[in-house]
Formats: sequence, C-alpha cells, structure tokens
Amino acid sequence: MTDTAARLFTEHGWTATTVEDIARAAEVGVQTVYFTFGTKRALLKEVLDIAVAGDPDPLATLQRPWARAVVDEPDPAAQLRLQAAGACDILRRAAPLLEVVRSAAPSEPELAQLWQTNLEQRHTVQLRFAEALVPKTAAGLRDGHDAASAADIALTVLGPETYTPLTAGRGWTPERWQHWSADCLVRQLLP
Repeated sequence: MTDTAARLFTEHGWTATTVEDIARAAEVGVQTVYFTFGTKRALLKEVLDIAVAGDPDPLATLQRPWARAVVDEPDPAAQLRLQAAGACDILRRAAPLLEVVRSAAPSEPELAQLWQTNLEQRHTVQLRFAEALVPKTAAGLRDGHDAASAADIALTVLGPETYTPLTAGRGWTPERWQHWSADCLVRQLLP
C-alpha cells in the first residue's frame, strides 16, 4: 500500500490523490487504508519516512550505519563526501515526495507542519555531523564557521531544494549533484 501511495502522491500531488484512489490502486478497501494509517496525512508521513530511511525499520537516521560512518570518519574532507553521498542516496528516494509536501505546505496546515518537522530533522542530522567535523580540523572551519553555521550550510547544500532543480529540472545525474555538493561543502567549510 505504501508503494502505491508513494507513486500516486508523486504522480498526482497531494490534493489530487485521494484515499479512495490509493485503496483502488492498492486493491484494498478504503477502510483498510484508514484502519492502517488513520488519515491521508499519516499515510504520506509513513511513505515519506520509508523513502528517507530506505526501509520500514524505525531506526533513526543518526543510528543508521551510513550516518555513524560519517561521524566516525577521521578525515574532514572524506566526512563531507560521505555526507553528500548519504544525502544523495536519500534524495534519490525521497525528493519527489518531499516536493509533494513542500509544494502543498503553503495551503495545507497539516503538510506545513510535516514540512517544518522534516526541516528540523534534517537540521538535527546536519548539526550532529557538523559537531563531529569541527574537532577534525586543526585550524577550525573556514571563515570562522562553527558547528551551527556549518549545519546551516550543509542543510542548504544537501537539501531537496538544490537536488530537485538540478536533477529533475536541469538534467544533472544524481552522481553529478553528489560530486558538486561535496565540493561545495569542502570549499565552504574546510580551510
């Protein structure tokens, strides 16, 4: 059911996708959707969580092996490349759904809150990565950046707001975006 919902949300958007459409396409009853997820918003949140994680396991991002590898990487440039790779993997799966949430947020209070929560979660991850980065640079970060401003930069560079326009809009491959974003982070943050 979640795969079907993800497909319909990304093909038709939030408003045009109904619970009835999802149930019909998933070949289940409408009440099954409501019983399983409660609301259309809860279903979208579940679909988005699965896309971000890459699986239905409720393991937090910072507990996942790729994120632990980022924090544990001793070389600062290599850490930033791992951050870009992790973001690219997530955005390959989740960027279309994040666009559904972002584009509906201005007119849908439920989705505005979901978008804000997603931003806060992404910032929390980037702040933890930045806190791990700072002590790895003997001279400190470039231009006096601290962990907070480094997290802000990473949030901006590694977000769907840059990924989607470049990949879906300008035809960049995800690999090109990953290389570019890693290069941006190195140039912006490392001395």
